[in-house]
Amino acid sequence: MKRISAKPSKVRKRYYNAPLHRRWKDLTAPLAENLVREYHVKRLPVRSGDTVLIVRGEYSGHEGKVVNVDLKERRIHVEGVTKTKADGTSVFYPIHPSKVIITKLDLSDSWRKKIIERRKKV
Repeated sequence: MKRISAKPSKVRKRYYNAPLHRRWKDLTAPLAENLVREYHVKRLPVRSGDTVLIVRGEYSGHEGKVVNVDLKERRIHVEGVTKTKADGTSVFYPIHPSKVIITKLDLSDSWRKKIIERRKKV
């Protein structure tokens, strides 16, 4: 069994210096009930093109399409969720993937279909 340090600084270092394949795991979000019944999968990594419902925070209740996924910051940007800067320009507000529910999947990628088939629990 792999031991993980109890020292907070080492845990933070591991989190911020994680490789890409581990960062994708941090971007997982639960699926809506109808999608769970249809695909038999509870959660998947969020991708651009998915439609999500924000369930926590200032924008809770807002549903929109994922425009961008930021692997470095581990945040997603949703269509219509913006903040206005001091100079008047609007920028996307970053949202943590654990605060959203995926309501519609983008299945245009064949790799994603393979991931769903592999994870399927019947």
